Amino acid sequence: MTFAHSRDACGDDWPLVGRERELAAMDAVAADVLSGGPRVVQLEGSAGIGKSSLLSTWWERNEQFRVLRARCHPLEREFAFGAVRQLFKPLLAAASETDRARLLEGSAAATLRALDDAAVTDPPPESANVTAATLRELDALVSRLSRRRPLLLAVDALQWIDQPSLRWLVHFVGRADSHPVLIAVTTRSAEVRRLDPLFAELVRPANCHTLVMEPLDVDGVRQLVRTVWGAQEPDPAFCAACHAATGGHPLFVRALLHQAQRSGVQPTTEFRDRIPTVLLSTLGGEISHRLCQASDEVVALARALAFLGDRKPPELLAAYCGTGRAVVQSAAEELRSLGLLRADGEPHFTHPVVRDTVLATLSPEELGVGHARAAQVSCLSGRPDEEVAAHLLAAGPVHGSWVLPALRRAATEALRRGAPETAVTYLRAALNQPLDEAERARVLLEVGTAASYYDAALAISCVTGALEGLTDEAARSDALGVLAYSLLLSRGSRTDLSNVDRKIAALCDRRTADSGAADRELTLRMSALRSWMEFERPSVRRPAPLLPPGTDNDLADCTAGERQLLAIRAFRALQAALPAPYVVGLIERASVNLPAFSHDLFPLHYFVAQTLLYLDELDTADRLNRHLAQEISGRGMELLVSSLTVYRAVLALRRGDVTEALGTAQDAVDQAPPTGSLPYALTLDTIRIDALLAQGRVEAAEKVAGAHSVAGQPEVAWERPRFLMSLAGLRIAQGDLRTGLSLLRECGHHWEAAGTVSPAMSPWRSRAVAVHLALGETDSAHALVEQELDLARRCQIPRALGAALRAAGTAANGPQGLDLLAEAVTVLGPTPARLELARTLHDFGVALMRRDDKRGARRALRQGLDLAVRCGATMLATRMGEQLHLAGGRVARSGGRGIRVLTAGEERVCTLAVRGFSNKQIAELLVVSLRTVETHLTGAYRKLGITGRPHLAAAMAHADRSHPGSDPTAS
Repeated sequence: MTFAHSRDACGDDWPLVGRERELAAMDAVAADVLSGGPRVVQLEGSAGIGKSSLLSTWWERNEQFRVLRARCHPLEREFAFGAVRQLFKPLLAAASETDRARLLEGSAAATLRALDDAAVTDPPPESANVTAATLRELDALVSRLSRRRPLLLAVDALQWIDQPSLRWLVHFVGRADSHPVLIAVTTRSAEVRRLDPLFAELVRPANCHTLVMEPLDVDGVRQLVRTVWGAQEPDPAFCAACHAATGGHPLFVRALLHQAQRSGVQPTTEFRDRIPTVLLSTLGGEISHRLCQASDEVVALARALAFLGDRKPPELLAAYCGTGRAVVQSAAEELRSLGLLRADGEPHFTHPVVRDTVLATLSPEELGVGHARAAQVSCLSGRPDEEVAAHLLAAGPVHGSWVLPALRRAATEALRRGAPETAVTYLRAALNQPLDEAERARVLLEVGTAASYYDAALAISCVTGALEGLTDEAARSDALGVLAYSLLLSRGSRTDLSNVDRKIAALCDRRTADSGAADRELTLRMSALRSWMEFERPSVRRPAPLLPPGTDNDLADCTAGERQLLAIRAFRALQAALPAPYVVGLIERASVNLPAFSHDLFPLHYFVAQTLLYLDELDTADRLNRHLAQEISGRGMELLVSSLTVYRAVLALRRGDVTEALGTAQDAVDQAPPTGSLPYALTLDTIRIDALLAQGRVEAAEKVAGAHSVAGQPEVAWERPRFLMSLAGLRIAQGDLRTGLSLLRECGHHWEAAGTVSPAMSPWRSRAVAVHLALGETDSAHALVEQELDLARRCQIPRALGAALRAAGTAANGPQGLDLLAEAVTVLGPTPARLELARTLHDFGVALMRRDDKRGARRALRQGLDLAVRCGATMLATRMGEQLHLAGGRVARSGGRGIRVLTAGEERVCTLAVRGFSNKQIAELLVVSLRTVETHLTGAYRKLGITGRPHLAAAMAHADRSHPGSDPTAS
């Protein structure tokens, strides 16, 4: 057998030898996957150690898995979902239209954005709790594929993977443990991204089995020697010498054997002293030597392949080399004869080491020139803009009229795919072009807009710089909208608000002074931003609303600006305790056919969401939240996704679902964005404090509150008074009534300074009444009750009226107090305010006990107890159980009524857990977070009096048997 004609040192047609241990380990991991869910296996080692060969050999002999493969490339690290596209695009392209529709059912829009270069997608259908954008939808695609056949996702050279693809791999491994999916990755030891938190998460031991590829032993080398010399049995001493010369590194062994066989060496003892030492530098020298003997056309093609990448069309290679296609084909044949190109398909190197060697012969200046030429040729040849942009990033400053448009198009495509970080990288490179001041400002605005998706601080910096150079007033309006939105999601930039307010005022005043029909929309928009500023920062509040001329009489709901002002007017009417029907009418006009979220509509969605929340239109608010989540699906808007999670937690707490609210809030805290501050961090902690207090966990609430200072705040935004109200509740629960009362009054002062008097938004008076009564200050309590009842009846919001009636009932004596409490129960009954109703039923039951109406007390307390346990309000349920016992009612062992102690969410989770589903499977089935599932289970264990999952089935069965119907003492 002649080696030169059969295989080459750098080729991949050598047999895999000496890897029995690694193959067995991969078989074991595969068995785990087939029986238990997804796993990651990492093959780590130096270049040429045989990682890709091992992976290929394993899957070729293991036919149980469908194989999807991606090979990462250094130039593709800034591609948006580049590796994901390599994995799935060939499969989807080969699928029939029917099968493709099945695979993408329910998730087509965002999935196609990530995978299809030319897809035109429709908005996805509405589904519950969609907050994970493209990542979740790619999960769904993998789920469908893996149900058909176990799946192997093979990713070569993971160290060069693009960030969006890496984020999806981590997301998938972290959420789905029920799918037979094996993720196999190869990494170069010297280039592992050990400091990248996403990379570290993917390959952490809990998820990943890492196989470090070691050099071959002497027996492995002997098998390769036998492969070269065929039937001739090699001498052990010769094999030992080959091993000593190469350290057993497979690539070096192959190079050495190749050279030895060509030199006439035989595998016998007498030739062992002629074995040279082969290192990577020696191998590189061999490759360079071969190229030096080749023609200029061959060298040019080798460099073209090194810069452009493997498997590029001959026309592109010819354009780079400045020759014809025939010359390229001839040069490719010569490279194959030198053993540097593989024999199959379009030109591609036999091993990455060849590419590394070709590039290593070039100086930094030559590398820059090569990438610049690759960028220009790719652009002129119509290659994807991200390929052009990758070369531009590698080349350094490149000038030309084609550069800026190419980078901008690449950024737009990255945003479309949901990779704003990549878009920012491209646009920052665009800033290196020779731009005039106006163009630089426009590019800076584009950078800021993309950055606002995930890094509010960066967005603020870029847009602030852009405003200095923008002269077009429409562009300045867009910039101010992005800036205001970014400030909303950045808790650390409060001092910037005055400067923004001045810019908004200047633009608004200019347009108001000379406003024609064409300028009216811009004027409305500036007024909307100004109104947001007044709410966000009360110190900029003006004595009268800054609405443009004519809007009092002719404000319709036809344009975005008009609808923004309608939403703001509705919110202000809500703040002022105007009648709810009036507010509802305004908000309906503002939100009919609500358009998709965009920066130029801010703050329309913001004020609609806030108004719906305090009107207690919680179902409508929930639909809006889900609608917005779907609108931003796949767009990489991490900060807005976090904000919608906070809003979902607020909705849960308003409904009285304490467990759900706490789990969702904790989820948002745990999944804080990697850059910038967590949006609404103070609101999240407010929710956590309220929920923990409802569960009676005072120490845990104190730990959350301890992270915030109540003094020394130079500016009080709307979050602060809410936090003060919750902090007051904590101090009262700790027995410090005076401090609690002081905090409630401070809260009221801040709300009134902001123009908020509605008890629907700030029920501080109702809460202060109970404290005054506990301190014996009845006159103060009655004064607050009178104010609260008057405002509550004016605003006509049942929750606010019920809370005020409850406060009035506890402050009044005799039959009057009982009547007020009865009215409160009646008012709250039809509302979604379940926890407020439970509290009112408690007070009503206690009042009935004082009248010696034990039957009525038992009825009220039983109803309230059932509500309290379903809300997860453990503290209230305990108190009501005690009162029920005093009233002569029977209380179940766990403080409730067996299985009915559990909330609806807890019962759903427990039912699935008893059926054998894992926590991650339950999260996937119910479309909730893993944290929520864990919180529900913990609460259920506590209520059922058990220590964990092994006892759950018996506890639930016992509860069902013990309490199959209504309690006979309820009457």
